[in-house]
Amino acid sequence: MRWLLLVAALLGCGRVHTVLRGATSVFRSSARAPRSDDPSLRADVRLSVQWVGHATTLLQLDDRMIVTDPAIVPTVGLLSKRIVAPGVTEFPRLDLAVISHMHFDHLSYASLEALESKIGLLAIPEGGFPYLPAFAFEARESAHWASIEHAGVRLTAVPAAHGGWRYGVDAAWARAVCGWVLEYHGLSVYFAGDTGYDGALFAAIARRFPALDLALLPIAPMEPHDLIGRWHMNPAEAVRATTVLNAKRMVPIHFDTFVNSLDMPGDAGPTLAAAARTAGLVEGRVTILEIGERRVFVSR
Repeated sequence: MRWLLLVAALLGCGRVHTVLRGATSVFRSSARAPRSDDPSLRADVRLSVQWVGHATTLLQLDDRMIVTDPAIVPTVGLLSKRIVAPGVTEFPRLDLAVISHMHFDHLSYASLEALESKIGLLAIPEGGFPYLPAFAFEARESAHWASIEHAGVRLTAVPAAHGGWRYGVDAAWARAVCGWVLEYHGLSVYFAGDTGYDGALFAAIARRFPALDLALLPIAPMEPHDLIGRWHMNPAEAVRATTVLNAKRMVPIHFDTFVNSLDMPGDAGPTLAAAARTAGLVEGRVTILEIGERRVFVSR
């Protein structure tokens, strides 16, 4: 039975080719996060983002706190251990948590359990309920281009070029995957979760949300791109997506946290910086955070 669970976990994360590297990470200790900025609700902030690691960010939109794809435990999917510890250990009260899809590194049961008493509402893509255990907080599904409203925040689920399954064997029917656009008090943030590059999709998002203040875009795994590029953007594609989305700012996510590709930790950030320079993006439009770092983009 243990081996069946192991195989299911590896298939669910869709990265069988990284089994050996992931297995060796189990025997290493996670490094401390380079930053541990204060995650508290701040009266002087209208928009800030703190990168907790991987696809987990802590957003402040005026007086609302939102966490994306919370994965704050040492290991996900039985084998994949964190390279770097989470950048936030004590979370504030969370008005909302959003889940982009069902993979172990995005829908983490143990992480949700750890945050259970703090979450006001969990938003998940349509089709996600069968994968969600019973928690004390309320959970709601949303279909693509449909919206949920909670605590004054409007959350719209948008399509993503990624797999929505969890256990591999459910890939034939599972479609629970999305990104989210969060709107509150005139502010708008696009959280892509995990997605391949799809120019038509990003253009459609831009038409519906023409004034995005911030885009949180994945930039890894990068290699082998001919194998995984259908499901994952590399840094150059994330720069292209930023332009198509016409987002005022972009913060990269989904890198340097778990072993999940053939590229090495530390590769993605400099590659993104170089791609942004090549594309002529103005300084400050792409902001690469350290794990644990909080950046204020709009102040009161």
